[in-house]
Amino acid sequence: MKNISKKYVIDTSAIIEKIPSSKIKNKEITSGVILIPHAVLAELENQANRGKEIGLIGLEEIQELRELCKTKLSLEFVGERPSDHQIKHAKSGEIDAYIRGLAGENHATLITADVVQAESAKALGIPVDFIKVVKYQEELSLQKYIDSTTMSLHIKEGNPILAKKGSPGNWKLEKVTQKNLKGEEVQDFAKEIIEKTNLDRGSYTEISRRCTTVVQYKNLRIVMVKPPVSDGWEITIVHPIKKLDIDEYNLPKDLAERIEYKARGIVICGETGSGKTTLAQAIAEWYDKNNRIVKTVESPRDLQLPDSVTQYSKNFTEPGEMHDILFLSRPDNILFDEMRSTPDFQLYTDLRLAGSNMIGVLHASQAIDAVQRFISRLDLGVLPNVVDTIIFMQSGKVEKVLTLKMLVKVPSGMTESDLARPVIEVRDHTTNDLDYEVYSYGEQTVVIPVTQTKTSGALKLAEREIENYFRRITHSVKAEVISPNKVIVYVPEENIAKIIGQAGKNIEKCEEDLGMSIDIRELVEEKQQIKFQVNEDKKNIIICTEPGKTIEIHANNRFIASAISSKKGEVRFNKKSAQGRDILKALNKNGKLEVKA
Repeated sequence: MKNISKKYVIDTSAIIEKIPSSKIKNKEITSGVILIPHAVLAELENQANRGKEIGLIGLEEIQELRELCKTKLSLEFVGERPSDHQIKHAKSGEIDAYIRGLAGENHATLITADVVQAESAKALGIPVDFIKVVKYQEELSLQKYIDSTTMSLHIKEGNPILAKKGSPGNWKLEKVTQKNLKGEEVQDFAKEIIEKTNLDRGSYTEISRRCTTVVQYKNLRIVMVKPPVSDGWEITIVHPIKKLDIDEYNLPKDLAERIEYKARGIVICGETGSGKTTLAQAIAEWYDKNNRIVKTVESPRDLQLPDSVTQYSKNFTEPGEMHDILFLSRPDNILFDEMRSTPDFQLYTDLRLAGSNMIGVLHASQAIDAVQRFISRLDLGVLPNVVDTIIFMQSGKVEKVLTLKMLVKVPSGMTESDLARPVIEVRDHTTNDLDYEVYSYGEQTVVIPVTQTKTSGALKLAEREIENYFRRITHSVKAEVISPNKVIVYVPEENIAKIIGQAGKNIEKCEEDLGMSIDIRELVEEKQQIKFQVNEDKKNIIICTEPGKTIEIHANNRFIASAISSKKGEVRFNKKSAQGRDILKALNKNGKLEVKA
C-alpha cells in the first residue's frame, strides 16, 4: 500500500530542469503523490512540436518519473488541458496561474525553479519548494574534441566528427572520431547542449526555431539544424582560438590614429574565418581601455569582451527597439557584429547619420564588396558620411584599407568638362592610389576600377613639359597625365583661383595651348629636404645631389628655383643670374639654404 499522504505539484520549469527525478534519486522525496498538470504536458508538447529541444527534455523527464514512481510514489495527471488562449499567453503567466490554482485545490506543495512562480505562490499561501538552479559545472561531452588549435567542430549524422584546426588562412580538416555517428547520437548531443545551456547562467539560447537552434554556450557558438531544413541532424561548434590585443596587429601609426580619432564609420570585412570579428573585438577593447562607453549589437552574442562593455542581442528585440536603446543610452562607440540583412544596414546607417561612431563587421570576398553592399541600400550622396574607412582582413591580418571621399569632378576616362558630377573616390589608405570611382551613370550607380598604369617615357616627358608650362604661374606644380587627352595638375591652394581665372578664361587658354583637358587640384603633398653639397667654379654655383632628381631650392624659406639634376647629379646656376645671386647671398650671410624633392 503506497503512502500518499504528501502531494507535490510539478510546474514546467521544474520538469525542464529535471528537479523531480533528482529529488527522488537523492531520496529527498520518498513517498506521496507526484501531480503533473495536463497544462505542463501540453506546454511541453507545444515546445516539442515547434522543434524546441527543451520540450523533448521535459517529456523525457516525465517518462523517467513514471519509472521512478513504481514503488512508494504515485504519479498522476491532474487538471484540464489549457485552451489555445492560455497557451498563446503562457509568457504572461496564464498557465503558471492555472498550475498554482491546482496546487491550492489539492493542498499540495508546488515544486518550481521559477522565482516569479515561487513568489506568487507564497503570496497566495501555497506551500512552495523553490529550487534555485545552480551553475552547471560539467563541460559538454563534445568539448573533449576541442583543443587550443580547434577553430570549429562539425558533427553530422552518418559522418565522423570533423575538426577544423589551425589558424585563419592556415588550417586543415581532421577526423577526430573514426566511426560514423547515428542520428540518435547527434540528437543526444543536441539535447545535452540545450540542457546545459539552460543550466549555465553565462549561456543562453539566441535563436530557437522549428528546425534551427543557435546557442552561446560559454565561449562556444553552437548552431544546430535538423530535418527538413537540413538532410540530417547537424551541429556546428565555433571555438575562438585566440583573442588578440590591438597592439599585436602592428597597425601603421597613421591607420591607428585614423581608427582612434578620424574614422567615424568603419567597416571591417573579409571572408569566413579571416579574423574580422577578432579585429573588431580588439578595437572595441581598445576603445574601452581609453575610457569610452562601448556597446555591441550581435546576433548571436559571442564576442569575448570586458564586463564594462554592454552586449545587446538583436534576436530578442522588437523592430525599432534597438534604435531606441542605442540612441537614448548615448554610447561613444558601437560595434555591430555580423551585418547581413537590409534592416542591419539600415540600423548601421541610422546610427551613423545620427552621429554615432560605428564599427560594422560583414562578409566580403574583397574590400570593394563592402561598398557594393551599402550602395543598394542607401543614397549615393550619403555613402561617405556613413562609411569612411573599410578594413579588409585576410588570414588574420589587415590586407587592405580603403578610404572614401566625395568630390565633384569628371570621372576618370571622361574628358568633357560638362560631364563633371559627384564622384566618390575610393583610395588605398597606404599608397593614396585611386582604386575605384563610384558615381551615377544614367539611372545606375556604377563602381569603376581605376587602373594604375606605369607611366611611359613619353608620358613622363609630357608631364615635365606641362609642369614647366605651369611654373610660369606657380613655383610648386605636379602633373599627372591619365590619358592622351586629360591631365591632372596639382598646385598650391593659393594659386588655384589665379590659374582658373575669372569665369574659367585662364584655364581655357591653358587647355588650348596644351591641347588637353586639365583638372586643377590642390597640391597637398609636402616635399622633403634631401642631402646636398654646394660647389663653385669661376662662373657657376653647383648644387650636387642624386642624378635625375627633380628638386626645389629654397633660400631663407623663399623659393628660388626648381630643376632636374644631371646624370652626374649636378644643377648649375650662373653666379650672375637672379637665382645664382640669391643662393650666393644665402651662403655668404650664413643664411638658410634648403634643397627639397
